[in-house]
Amino acid sequence: MAAKLLSFLFFSFHFLVFQLHFSAGQDVVRAAYWSAGSEFPVSDIDSTLFTHLFCAFADLDSQTNQVTVSSANQARFSTFTETVQLKNPYIKTLLSIGGGSSSASDFASMASQANTRKSFIDSSINIARSYGFHGLDLDWEYPSTPTEMNNLGLLLNEWRVALVNEAANTGNSRLLLSAAFFRNSDYYTLDYPIQAIQNSLDWINVMAYDFYGPGWSTVTGPPAALYNPGTQVSGDYGITSWIQSGIPSNKLVLGFPFYGYAWQLVDANNHGFFAPTSGPAITPNGDLGYGQIKDFISANSATEVYNATVVSNYCYAGTTWIGFDDTESITAKVSYCKQKGLLGYFAWHVGADDGWTLSRAASETWGS
Repeated sequence: MAAKLLSFLFFSFHFLVFQLHFSAGQDVVRAAYWSAGSEFPVSDIDSTLFTHLFCAFADLDSQTNQVTVSSANQARFSTFTETVQLKNPYIKTLLSIGGGSSSASDFASMASQANTRKSFIDSSINIARSYGFHGLDLDWEYPSTPTEMNNLGLLLNEWRVALVNEAANTGNSRLLLSAAFFRNSDYYTLDYPIQAIQNSLDWINVMAYDFYGPGWSTVTGPPAALYNPGTQVSGDYGITSWIQSGIPSNKLVLGFPFYGYAWQLVDANNHGFFAPTSGPAITPNGDLGYGQIKDFISANSATEVYNATVVSNYCYAGTTWIGFDDTESITAKVSYCKQKGLLGYFAWHVGADDGWTLSRAASETWGS
């Protein structure tokens, strides 16, 4: 009897320690997006490497201003949480709405009136609850006028109130609320609604990537530079600008890519950063997942370079040049997050990783 009691106490103590450790761990965000467009199986995600996963993307119906999921994605979205919890029962999942291929004008229209904002908010809560998500994530790319920025603030404030009220009325835990934003001063040099963001969001996913690419840059460049001396085109500049605007560092989550961009060099002998190019290489847009990049390196015996000044990797073979993040830059970026007191990091997207190399490097660098 005494042995059974000791065994029970031993198990209970270790379970409590585990629970406390996990609860403390939820004060950080070690996250990644899963993209339905990647066709990467949800069941293949190693969710033990993350605290949060974003399911991307739900859509905005421009006629009803409601959040919807396409029929092609309903089965995967509706079982997303239970599937990733098979490997990590404590993972938190968020339904991400919008994305780069969505219509910015549809979001602007929805956010312009109180009744259409309410339709959006109410439908987002309903679908999150019915599909078993723990939160919601807004990816409106991007508000492009002062009026749209103001309406974004109204949307966020009303969304937060609705989430709090829904939790109070149902007894459920409040749904998390995040949003993916660029630098505080984005391409349109507009300021985001800082007070609404501070009051309403649990955190910001800072998209610190796509700084250089063959579709908009005629020279090679670090697609996701952490530093870029003499310019404002870097992750550090973005993080610093958010903090200077009044957002606490512990509400910021730094984003990095599990993909890169390939350029065609004008001169094979000029193969550093900012070398002249003649357009994309390998794919029509030059975009390549990390696994594809590693395959290219192996197949072409490409030369690999890590530049610690900008915190970015690149490789080249002949006239093909690829900028990307490898384990060196991912490790340095996660260390930066910890040093700056950020809430954590996220990656786009899990399907582009190669054998969980980058995901594992990020998780191990952050530590327990």
